[in-house]
Amino acid sequence: MKRKGGGNTVSYNRKAGFEYFLEEKFEGGLALTGAEVKSLRAGNVSIAEAYARVEGGEVWIFGMHINPWDSGSAFKADPLRKRKVLLKSHEIARLVGKTSEKGYSIVPLRIYFKGRWAKLELALAKGKKLWDKRASIREKEAQREIDRAFRQKD
Repeated sequence: MKRKGGGNTVSYNRKAGFEYFLEEKFEGGLALTGAEVKSLRAGNVSIAEAYARVEGGEVWIFGMHINPWDSGSAFKADPLRKRKVLLKSHEIARLVGKTSEKGYSIVPLRIYFKGRWAKLELALAKGKKLWDKRASIREKEAQREIDRAFRQKD
């Protein structure tokens, strides 16, 4: 899947926009092994249950599942191991400041390749309450009805 301004998207977190208010987005590299990159290029990754945290001045992503590469070496990395996200120091400082506030978290949005580098798009997010989710569903259904009405006119 091609997207404007972000290379080939490998995986997209569809639940993130529904579960959270996405306030600020960051792009960072991923520290991966060679077999993990090959598996990522094949699309064997899931970020639906993943989340990120700042530990020791570095950003780590937890719960991102990368299936082991079939024809890899004898060393197989744990598919759910924590992986380092490579961000600039001022971006990490911004994340530390915001996540210390109540209700903020760091959510992965998508994984893509920019040239030959694997990139991860993170968002600073604030959790939605149940009524916010209901309002989002209402807005989406209203937009769907409008689109349906325009299609029937043509």
